[in-house]
Amino acid sequence: MSTTALELPTPDVVANAAALNVFDASGKEVSFGSLIRDQKTIVVFIRHFFCGTCQQYAMQLASVRKDALEQAGAHLVLIGCGDWKMITNYCETTGFKGPLYADPSRALYTTFGLVENLDRTPADQEKRSYLGRSLFGNVTRSIWGGLKNPQFIGKQGNISQLGGDFVFGPGETCTYASRMKHTEDHVEVDDLMKEAGVAYP
Repeated sequence: MSTTALELPTPDVVANAAALNVFDASGKEVSFGSLIRDQKTIVVFIRHFFCGTCQQYAMQLASVRKDALEQAGAHLVLIGCGDWKMITNYCETTGFKGPLYADPSRALYTTFGLVENLDRTPADQEKRSYLGRSLFGNVTRSIWGGLKNPQFIGKQGNISQLGGDFVFGPGETCTYASRMKHTEDHVEVDDLMKEAGVAYP
């Protein structure tokens, strides 16, 4: 059964996800449940680690103020579908200073109904504001990321995997979900922060 883009995951789905593990920047396994247990947590599932559009989104997420998150009692976490060894490089590239985890098995992506395709923004829809670069610029950035770091080629994650944006917790609850329908479809950062009660900018 397919899941609609904005459908909240059921309590059973969140409980199943809580038992799954992700990897931190040192390769240590951490349960997803531990990330959402103690406080409201904004979880952004990015696409592969070389995705130029998701890198632009992460750059915008990096501008969310730490004090605004603290005042809202919220935590901001990114999860990618590639190898954990790429986490440090990704944070350096995007300037994102929050926690970033890797789910190379894509078990969480599957559990939350995140789909695969390589579609772009439909012609009749306005592009998201975080998309500052052209398709050519994004492709060039992705290729350059691989050439600059040849040891990471093939470790970036599945290139057709889409991501999504969620607000969980505290505990095994979910109050907001937005699954990407195409490769340029992360929810606007200000809208996501509004859903989480975080002041932005």
